[in-house]
Amino acid sequence: MKLRKIVTLVEETRTEMGREVSPPARRSLAAAVIANPFAGVWAEDLSELIETGEALGKLLGDEALAALGCAATDVEGYGKAALVGELGELEHAAALLHPKLGAPLRAVIGGGKALVPSSKAIGRAGEILDVPLGHKDAAYVRSHFDGMRLRISDAPRPGEIVVAVALQQTGRPLPRVGGLTHDEIEGADGLR
Repeated sequence: MKLRKIVTLVEETRTEMGREVSPPARRSLAAAVIANPFAGVWAEDLSELIETGEALGKLLGDEALAALGCAATDVEGYGKAALVGELGELEHAAALLHPKLGAPLRAVIGGGKALVPSSKAIGRAGEILDVPLGHKDAAYVRSHFDGMRLRISDAPRPGEIVVAVALQQTGRPLPRVGGLTHDEIEGADGLR
């Protein structure tokens, strides 16, 4: 992996619409800007990116957890995304995100039964990357349906990929659209 930079971001919402958020809603994001080894060329075998995804699951999970500044057991949700530079293709993002990134990310936070929400896009330097978030153990916890946005002014360059992982310590600030709550989950099947 040719890693050019790592970017971290932490958000802590303390008030919403003039109301105190207690405890504050906290989430973090860590992103890596890497060279795309398949930029501009067709490749049937994307195993190099699959292995890079595995390494990034651990690296970015560790970075996001450190930025969040809590114990791994305090993480309630996660997400992942990739923004591929113009000389790449969406399948490059899929190779990074899907086969192997999730297991090391789950190991960093001590588990997670739900699928890791993800998104993929192709774009230019400075475009916004949306990283979806969801509860780590129960996909139907509406209070944790959220996302983080990232914009890196100089990435991705045409031959690069931005890969991001986001963690949330709580759900959205002051959630009130009903549904299953964090305290009600069974966490048995990743859904409820």
